Amino acid sequence: MYKNLAGRAVLALAAACFLSPAFSQTQSPKEPLKIGFVYVTPVTDAGWVRQHEEGRKAVEAALGAKVRTTYVENVAEGADAERVIRDLAQQGNKLIFTPSFGYMEPTMKVAKDFPDVRFESITGYKTAPNVATANARYYEGRYLAGIAAGRMTKTNVAGYVAGFPIPEVLQGINAFTLGMRSVNPSAQVRVVWLNEWFDPPKERDAAMALFNQNADVVAFHTGSTAVMAAAQERGKLAIAYHSDMRKIAPDAQVVAVTHQWGGYYTQRAKAVLDGSWKSGNLWGGVKEGMIRVGDFGTKVPKAVQDEVLARQKDIAAGKLQPFRAVAADVRDNEGRVVIAKGAQLSDEQILAMNWLVEGAQGRVGR
Repeated sequence: MYKNLAGRAVLALAAACFLSPAFSQTQSPKEPLKIGFVYVTPVTDAGWVRQHEEGRKAVEAALGAKVRTTYVENVAEGADAERVIRDLAQQGNKLIFTPSFGYMEPTMKVAKDFPDVRFESITGYKTAPNVATANARYYEGRYLAGIAAGRMTKTNVAGYVAGFPIPEVLQGINAFTLGMRSVNPSAQVRVVWLNEWFDPPKERDAAMALFNQNADVVAFHTGSTAVMAAAQERGKLAIAYHSDMRKIAPDAQVVAVTHQWGGYYTQRAKAVLDGSWKSGNLWGGVKEGMIRVGDFGTKVPKAVQDEVLARQKDIAAGKLQPFRAVAADVRDNEGRVVIAKGAQLSDEQILAMNWLVEGAQGRVGR
């Protein structure tokens, strides 16, 4: 009998230890949230992918041992992307960020097969119960950069090296032109289409051609730092995009329009950790901290810097909207009214933009 009682006591003690929160915590610690990132180009010192890599690092810095992140770089859009996204899901990543428009469809396909994984399609627009989308109002930064360019140009001609004639790029060209002409009404912006996102030799050649056409400041919507390097080489000015590019063009950089993803990525990781993650569609800008203009070059007078930063505060406060017609109708470069005086474009109209504003020389897609 005593033997049986002793045996029962041992079993009860073992059960108590097993059920004790302190004991179970030390024996089987909670696994960190595994988070995967897919990058469309190699990780370089500056550019689109660099900013997302900075976002990944921000998640690690903010959440520490609660997360474990990984990334795959230089993944082509299409079949390669689907394979990589699927591999990340199979490897136990429960949150996967896919920051490239061409990753949208592969993300949607993989998400159907992994309903317990959360996906974030950055720049995509299709959602599902386990797929959210997010993008930034890049055009807000473009408008501010236009103000700086309008103050700095001596020829009243700016150049713009553009990838593809999609609404996001057109928004940027038009906002840049409107910002430039808000302080320099005679300014013109010459647009060159490349039909490429990342082709450094073509980007450089386009910038050089624009300098030969009297442009003394250039902006760009492509993936490399080639335009900045060309401006540095020619002794001209340029607007950095995605990242601060003063290392590449210390004398040429006027200002940088940078994308800040760390706050959003950290917020979404926290939501998975605490169980509050929901699908959605965020389009954030200066107000949300996703777009920032700064990193002025040494040639930019303090008065210009102060003006640009003041206008940035106005955008954050909702006092300034790049696509609001305040004093007069806004027309496209073929003379049609596209924003009537006193009106403001809706998000739907901005997202469907298919015109170039007055002052932008060129045609959509040419």
